[in-house]
Amino acid sequence: MILINLLPHREEKRKRRKAAFFVGLGLAAAAGLVVVGMWYLVLQQMTTGQQERNQFLTTKIRELEVQIKDIATLRSEIEALKARQKAVEDLQIDRNIPVHVLNELVKQTPEGIYYRIIKQENQVLSLIGVAQTNERVSELLRNTSNNSEWLEKPELVEIKSASTQAQAPAARDQKRLYDFSMRVSIKRPQDVDAKAGAGAASGVAPQAAAGASAVKLPKP
Repeated sequence: MILINLLPHREEKRKRRKAAFFVGLGLAAAAGLVVVGMWYLVLQQMTTGQQERNQFLTTKIRELEVQIKDIATLRSEIEALKARQKAVEDLQIDRNIPVHVLNELVKQTPEGIYYRIIKQENQVLSLIGVAQTNERVSELLRNTSNNSEWLEKPELVEIKSASTQAQAPAARDQKRLYDFSMRVSIKRPQDVDAKAGAGAASGVAPQAAAGASAVKLPKP
């Protein structure tokens, strides 16, 4: 016996395929949403972790900035203390300079020169005096330039002739003198010590080394 299906089976198949297509499409969309949601959660977690790291770094940077400011303050205080210490040491060293300068003037001044004014401004010594001859002044310039441990760079400012009247009014009793003024630089004790040390290191003669050590100041 032959059975004939008179129902619209093609429509039923089409409906079933259509329903299966929509089901698959829904499953694919759901799977896509799940993947996107998971990726979003991963990104959120990564972003949160990076933000936490950034916040940690920001906090540490601020702490380091505070420490750097403290270090800069300490350095400035150390520099100020060093400057004060150097000022005190310079005062202690420079307090004996006038004694050495006067002794040096006595040693280097030739006979026939008399000082009227001796004045010091910083490291420059101004000398105003009277000399019997021009040669005496030249000798003084040479001595302070070449032979002095505490004086250097002499500079003649002015020299002029001046006559003085002796007690006897006769012309033969008049003596010709020369007024002069000069400037000379004063060496710092540190320079004197450095020069003495350099001379000893280069094999200077024992007499020169003894002379250099004789003008050294005692340690403060």
